[in-house]
Amino acid sequence: MAPVYKLMYFPVKGIAEPIRFLLSYGNIEFEDHRFERENWPQIKPTTPFGQAPVLEFGGVKAYQSIAICRYLAKQVKLMGANDIEDLEIDAIIDTIADLRTKIAVYYKETDPTIKETRKKPLLEETIPYYMERIEAIAKKNNCHLAAGKLTWADVYFVASLDALNFLSGTNLIADCPSLQVMQDNVLNLPGIKEWVAKRPVTDV
Repeated sequence: MAPVYKLMYFPVKGIAEPIRFLLSYGNIEFEDHRFERENWPQIKPTTPFGQAPVLEFGGVKAYQSIAICRYLAKQVKLMGANDIEDLEIDAIIDTIADLRTKIAVYYKETDPTIKETRKKPLLEETIPYYMERIEAIAKKNNCHLAAGKLTWADVYFVASLDALNFLSGTNLIADCPSLQVMQDNVLNLPGIKEWVAKRPVTDV
């Protein structure tokens, strides 16, 4: 019997890795369909908005990685216990997405002169600004990002770290002991630990 879920994305961790982590945490079998970039022009028109990842299941083509993660978090019981906890989770998820966008602007810059001028502000201002605050949240929440317990916010952040570190050329949590504990805890969760051991090796 074929897996119910089919995840379509490029052959990297990227913004699809939190989806893979959540499926693995829930012990949900899925087809991890990775297509090469040269095949993207043919695949792109078949997606809802010309973007990936796409999660297909039961006739549904789900798009937008954070929306997919939120859906899966409901399936695997990693949501908050009430609306306030879910607000807390959503706020930190959006904050992580903001940080990713700022890092991506630097990484994708093709003009080496412009890129160099963006490097120092990113590494010495933007990243420290975000990471000090995210670390403070984790410290307050007993090494979690929301609600003082394991939620999909923890899983999302840890699954995103490899790509964020690669794109920024730094270790975002090097000076964040609470986030380091959170990372260890997430990577040792049943299902996720097995996924990390068997997944394809990629930088980003």
